[in-house]
Amino acid sequence: RDMNSSDDSTLIAPDYRGGDFIDVLRNASTVMQAGATVLNGLKGNVTIPKKTAASSAGWIATEGAAAAESEMTTGSVTMSSKVVGAFTDATRLLLGQSSLSIENLIRDDLAKGIAQAIDVGGLMGSGSSGQPRGIRNTSGINTSTFAAANPTWAEIVGLESDIAADNALLGNLRYICTPSEYGTMKVTSKDTGSGQFLVSPDGRVNGYDVIRSQAVTSGDFYFGNFADLLIGFFSGLDLTVDPYSLSTTGSVRIVALQNMDIAVRHPESFILANDG
Repeated sequence: RDMNSSDDSTLIAPDYRGGDFIDVLRNASTVMQAGATVLNGLKGNVTIPKKTAASSAGWIATEGAAAAESEMTTGSVTMSSKVVGAFTDATRLLLGQSSLSIENLIRDDLAKGIAQAIDVGGLMGSGSSGQPRGIRNTSGINTSTFAAANPTWAEIVGLESDIAADNALLGNLRYICTPSEYGTMKVTSKDTGSGQFLVSPDGRVNGYDVIRSQAVTSGDFYFGNFADLLIGFFSGLDLTVDPYSLSTTGSVRIVALQNMDIAVRHPESFILANDG
């Protein structure tokens, strides 16, 4: 018979390209990319004093009359250490037979997973069950509801107007939405016959950058000054290789932990719109 690649496959050695390992596609970063303020090297619980209302002056109606009393009010923004983490078990055979540096591969994967968890926490952390409180669940942020599934030009501008009405239209102003919503805006006209779309040719919306990520809940649309989102780190990323917990099997446990918290400096700096 003629020799062929099927019947004589044992003669063909596989070309294993471990150095070209293909990583999984991950959700894009949002809050860090948007310019959140990072506080490093924190130790104890953090209290940041804050003026919550300013004093006001008034006109004196008659000569010699006294001015009216007016006092500013103060409050604080607090942060306390919360822990985000994950671990992966690698068997003895995997560690011994893999041509990849499997331990480094696992370390990298865990680190990226924690970064994504922090990112989601910044947007929608519940503030309970050990989670930090993200923008979505912070009391006092602006909210809006779009009349339909896709925003109109007037509704997009309305988000900016609401922030401006609170004197918060400054700093790292960004929109954050899902990729599908951004794609819809690229083909949605500002008005009939203008030939202009919600997304301008430079990729911006209403003059501001847009960050697209699947980390955002479908239908949610964020806008605001992300410099007023505080990301505080009480530790570096702690990576521990534990050969003892699974010693009877020879497996190794790789643990990643990070202490951090999230706080919003000015809730008025953000608005969350939803398609209802």
